[in-house]
Amino acid sequence: MSGLVKSGSAGLVSFLHQQGERMELPKPFERNIFLFHTYVAGTSHVMGIEELEPYLNIGDKFTLLREPDNLFDSLAILVKNADGIKLGYVPRRDNAVFSRLMDAGKLLFARLTDKEVSGGKVNLFIDIFLQD
Repeated sequence: MSGLVKSGSAGLVSFLHQQGERMELPKPFERNIFLFHTYVAGTSHVMGIEELEPYLNIGDKFTLLREPDNLFDSLAILVKNADGIKLGYVPRRDNAVFSRLMDAGKLLFARLTDKEVSGGKVNLFIDIFLQD
């Protein structure tokens, strides 16, 4: 066994600590499975979305959160940016399967693929992934 690790070597742990403040280890069999391309609904109801838009970059990861107590849609899935700011919802027409996956304990997230700004309206387009 001693031949597998060099004695006196700092090893992987030391290397990871030197890379920055936050340490993230990849899981050996983790993968992100693309599920669907859609848009973020309800952005026109988000206060300050026009000021936030320049800070939303293609490739940004968005958090998806279930809202089973939503008064308008019991299958609602909220979309938030990395800072926890509400951007809107997965469209009602697209959320049935995703909400059931999330209710079963599956972790879903989204990535921003495109955005359009026109006449004060912000359209955000996302890909939805299952983290397996």
